[in-house]
Amino acid sequence: MLKLTNISLTFNEGTLDEKKALNDINLEMEKGEFVTVIGSNGAGKSTIMNVISGNLIPDVGDVYIDGKQVVHLPEYKRSPYIGRVFQDPNAGTAPSMTIEENLAMAYSRTKKRKLSLGVTKKRKEMFKEHLKTLDIGLEDRLTAKVGLLSGGERQALSLLMTTFTEPNILLLDEHTAALDPSRAELITNLTEKVVRESGLTTLMVTHNMQQALDLGNRLIMMDKGKIIFDVSGVEQEKLTVQDLLNEFQNIRGAQFEDDRVVLG
Repeated sequence: MLKLTNISLTFNEGTLDEKKALNDINLEMEKGEFVTVIGSNGAGKSTIMNVISGNLIPDVGDVYIDGKQVVHLPEYKRSPYIGRVFQDPNAGTAPSMTIEENLAMAYSRTKKRKLSLGVTKKRKEMFKEHLKTLDIGLEDRLTAKVGLLSGGERQALSLLMTTFTEPNILLLDEHTAALDPSRAELITNLTEKVVRESGLTTLMVTHNMQQALDLGNRLIMMDKGKIIFDVSGVEQEKLTVQDLLNEFQNIRGAQFEDDRVVLG
C-alpha cells in the first residue's frame, strides 16, 4: 500500500545550516499494516510524514501509494489517498464551523463537487452513527461549534473525519502529544479501535516508547534521518522500553538522550 524507495532530503544544502533530514530511506507497508515510528528530536520522523503527504518533495527517491507513483504530485492531489491527524487538535478541524459542517467538509473531500448543501438530513443521520462509535456524546452536539470542544474531543473528531472516508494511508503525527494523560489515553484507545475495525494502513509517529510498543504490529526506530531498527510480530511483542534503549545503544554506541521518548 505504501512504498518509499531511496528517499533522501537535505535542508539548507550548501549553507552552514545544512542538515541531512532523510538519508536513503526504504520502507514498504502492506495493506492493513499498523507501523509505529519512534526516534529522538530531529530523527526524521515528521519529515517522512511530510514527504508521504506531499508537503515536502525529496531530493531523490520515489513514493508509491497503492502502486501509483505520487512523488511529483502536489499535496492537494494526494489528499484523496491520505488522511492525517496532527499533534495540534486545532489543525485538523475548522473551529468556527459546527461539528456537522466539519464532517460534511471531510466527507466531501473525496466526492465529486456539486452545487448542493453539504449537510443534508441523510448525512446528519450518517454523521450521528459515526459519532456514536466515539462514545463521547458528540452525536448529540452536531450544531456545536468545534472551537468550543475540549482538545480531546477535537482530536477525536479529527480522527473520525480523517478515517471515515477510508483513505489508503492514515498518518498519525504525534496526535496524542498535546493532550493531558486521560485524554491521550482516550485518543489512543480510539485510534486502536478505529484502525482495527477499518483495517487502515497506518503510520504513527510517537514520542512515547511504551505507546509505540503497545500499538500496531510493527515498530521502526529512526536516528539522524535513517531507519536503524525495524521489528514486528512476536519479536515486537516481547520487547520492553529498556530493550529499545539497549538496542539504540548497541546500534549507535550512545545512550538515547531524549527523555520525552522514554517517559512519554
